Amino acid sequence: MEDIEIAKRADIKNIMEIANKVGINEKYIEQYGKYKAKIDLKINDELKDKGNGKLILVTAINPTPLGEGKTTVSIGIADALNKIGKKAVGVLREPSLGPVFGIKGGATGGGYAQVIPMEDINLHFTGDIHAITAANNLLSAMIDNHIYSGNELKLKEVTWRRCMDLNDRQLRKINTGLSGEKNTKERIDGFDISVASEIMAIVCLSKDLEDLKKRISRIIIGYNEDGEKVTAKDIKAEGAMTVLLKDAIKPNLVQTLENNPVLMHGGPFANIAHGCNSIIATKLGLKLGDYVVTEAGFGADLGAEKFLDIKTRALGVVPNVIVCVATIKALKYHGGMDIKDISNEGVEYLKRGVHNLLKHIDNIKNVYGINAVVAINRFNIDTENEINTLKQILSENNIEMSLTECWGKGSEGAIDLANKIVKLADNEGKINYPYDINDSLKTKIEKIATKIYGATGVQYTDEADEKIKKFENLGYKEVPVCISKTQYSLSDDPKNLLCEEPFNITVRDVQIKSGAGFLVALTGNVITMPGLPKVPAAEKIDIDNNGDIVGLF
Repeated sequence: MEDIEIAKRADIKNIMEIANKVGINEKYIEQYGKYKAKIDLKINDELKDKGNGKLILVTAINPTPLGEGKTTVSIGIADALNKIGKKAVGVLREPSLGPVFGIKGGATGGGYAQVIPMEDINLHFTGDIHAITAANNLLSAMIDNHIYSGNELKLKEVTWRRCMDLNDRQLRKINTGLSGEKNTKERIDGFDISVASEIMAIVCLSKDLEDLKKRISRIIIGYNEDGEKVTAKDIKAEGAMTVLLKDAIKPNLVQTLENNPVLMHGGPFANIAHGCNSIIATKLGLKLGDYVVTEAGFGADLGAEKFLDIKTRALGVVPNVIVCVATIKALKYHGGMDIKDISNEGVEYLKRGVHNLLKHIDNIKNVYGINAVVAINRFNIDTENEINTLKQILSENNIEMSLTECWGKGSEGAIDLANKIVKLADNEGKINYPYDINDSLKTKIEKIATKIYGATGVQYTDEADEKIKKFENLGYKEVPVCISKTQYSLSDDPKNLLCEEPFNITVRDVQIKSGAGFLVALTGNVITMPGLPKVPAAEKIDIDNNGDIVGLF
C-alpha cells in the first residue's frame, strides 16, 4: 500500500485535541483548518520557567541516492516513546517542493510511521517556505530597484541571489534586466532553491521576532566601489522582510498516524545548508515533552555535525543521545555493491561497507562525547545472514544496536529502540566540540575535515583563500563553519564511497552568511539549485475527479 493510502485511512484527530494532549492552551493555537496549526510565540513566556526534556537527535550513515528512512525512524521513535508511557514530542523539518516533485519524494515519513496530513505537509503546508521565498525575492527586487534609481550606495558587486522552492537547473545562472528600459542595468544573477536561502537559515536560527529582524538587517547583499559590505539594512529592507515572515517564524503543530504531537518547522538542506529544524520549535518541544525527537539531514558528517557545531551553540542545549540510522542496503552500497544489485545478498560487501557506520559512531562517541545507538532500518530484502553479520560486527565494536521496523509496524517496530534510548538518555547532555569558536576559519574547516570526515587535509582554491582572508578582515573570524559537501561520501567526491585511500577536501569557494551567523565552505560539485531527474516524481502525481491526490510518496 502506498504511503498516501495509509495516510488517508488514518484516524486523524482535530488539531485542538493534539494541542490539549501536549498541554498547549487554546489561546496560543492558530488553526489552519482542522488538522494543522501554528503556535503563538507568546507561549514561551508561560513556559520559560519549566525545565527541559531530554533531547534525542536522529542522524544516519551516508545514504544511497534514495535515502535511508531517517524521518520514518524519527517518527517511529516518537510514537514508541509515547507507547511505553513517556511524554514525547517529535520536532522535524518541513518538506521542500523540490524533492517532492524530484527524486526523493516527500518528507513526512513512510508506511505506518508518518506525519499527517501528509498531502498538505508535503505540498504548501502553512506557507512557510513560500513566505521565505517572498522575503528573499523582495530583497532582490529592492536591490535592483536601488540600482535602477541611481545606486546611491554605489553597489558594484551584488552577491544576493533569487530563489524558488522547485528544482529548476535552467535558473542556476541567468541574465536579468534585459527589458531595455531607461536606467535598467543588465546583471548576471541566478536562483537557489528556497531551502538553501540564507532566509531559511535565519528563520531556523532566530530566537524570536526581534532576533529575526536583527539577523535580516545583517545580511550582506554585496559590496560597494570601495570593497565595503552593503547590507539589507542599508537597502532598508529588513522591516518589510520581517513582516513577510511574521507567521513563518511560528512553529507548526501536526500529528503522527498514532496521534502524537509533532512540531514541523523550517527545512534547510544539510548538504548545502545547515540541515536542522528551527531553534524556536526545538526549544518549545523541550518545554512540552519529557523527550524530544529531532533529526538532522543526510549523514552524521553533514546534518549531525552542523546540528552539533552550529545549532547547539545557539540553542544552548545538546543531545542526550544520538541515534544513527543505517540500512543494510546502504552498507552494501558503501562496500562497492552496484545499487542495481542491492536487493541481492552481499555479506562481503556489507563487511567492507560497515566502515562508514563505524566512522560515524566513532565521531559521535569519541569526538563529540555523546551516547549513541544504531538503528537498523530493516527492509524485506535483508537476509538473516546479513543481519547476524552486522550484529556481530557491532557487538565486537561495543556498539549498541536495535533492529527497527517502523515502516511496517509503526511504534511497535521501535519499542526496543525506545527502551534503549531511555536508558542511554539518563545523563546531563555534554559535548566536546571538534573546534574552538575562536579558531581561525581555516582551522575550523580543517578540524572538521580531518576529525569528522577522516581527510588528510584541506586544499583551497585561490578564490577561496582570498575570500577567507577578506571575511576575517571584515570581522567574521569567530563564526561557525557550514561545509557544503556531497551527502553520499565522507569525502567531497560522491563516487568515493569506500574512502580507503587518503583523501583531501578541496574548498573551491566560500560565502559569508552574516545574518545566519556562519561561513559556508563549498566543496566538490554541490549546487544550490538542484535539477529534476530524467523521470521526476512529478510525472506520477495527479488528482482524481473526487479531489484525491495520488502518486505522492
